[in-house]
Amino acid sequence: MFVLYGRQYAELCERFGDKAEGARIREAAAAVEKAILKDGWDGEWFVRAYDGYGNKVGSRECDEGKIYLEPQGMCVMAGIGIATGEAKKALASVKAKLTYQYGTSLLWPCYRTYHVELGEVSSYPPGFKENGGMFCHNNPWVSTAETLVHNADEAFAIYRRTCPAYFEEISDIHRTEPYVYSQMLGGKEAPPQHQGEAKNSWLTGTAAWTFVNVSQYLLGIRATHDGLQVDPCLPKNFTPVRVKRLFRGVMYSIDITRTGKPGLRVDGTRVAGTVIPPAEGKTTVSVEVTI
Repeated sequence: MFVLYGRQYAELCERFGDKAEGARIREAAAAVEKAILKDGWDGEWFVRAYDGYGNKVGSRECDEGKIYLEPQGMCVMAGIGIATGEAKKALASVKAKLTYQYGTSLLWPCYRTYHVELGEVSSYPPGFKENGGMFCHNNPWVSTAETLVHNADEAFAIYRRTCPAYFEEISDIHRTEPYVYSQMLGGKEAPPQHQGEAKNSWLTGTAAWTFVNVSQYLLGIRATHDGLQVDPCLPKNFTPVRVKRLFRGVMYSIDITRTGKPGLRVDGTRVAGTVIPPAEGKTTVSVEVTI
């Protein structure tokens, strides 16, 4: 989070004339990124933390809780390891060790003994709550991360596994309202009869994170300082799509298809890159995106 949001803050500083502050923050973010790649990389995934005794949490060195979900999603969202390969390795580990048919669990393997240095996380039954439950809140982070390494199929699959609209066929397993997110589902180490069973409906920030994931990363429509960016990351069978987006007082009508040469057209004119320049003097803009 420090790297991701620190660099966003630095860009704001630079654009508004405080280059010294921008440079200071970029230097700090670079130092944190370097530390993560040195002491926060475990070989196949990112470490969750170090405990009060200096021991790793969420490492292959641990007997329980070897891998946690949060750092894999958040580190890749921050761009850490994308250029050097760690990002793809971390997401592959998430799929191999944390993902099952109902979503992606918070950690693996679950704690079966109480760890005084960790406290609450090791106090829940295996497969529930923080102890390996399938927390809906964090799944959009990993879906977003998958779009940043251009893995559209898995990005959409992660979204679909937790979306209530897709639970109709397993409502006898899900057991909560079919139109709202729940805090968690029973994880893959929960007793078989409770795997996929939802808990604490409404009590979650999942809907907000999912909206960001779907609108800004799967559909790829997000605000930038220089204009509206349109950079979809959708699976091959997901087309055509039409989206309307109000941005800076202009209504953008965006059609996403797979027919023709990949690229972006704005009011019939091809535009380089993925960012649409500000529409001076217009109230509506027609956008055609071919992926």
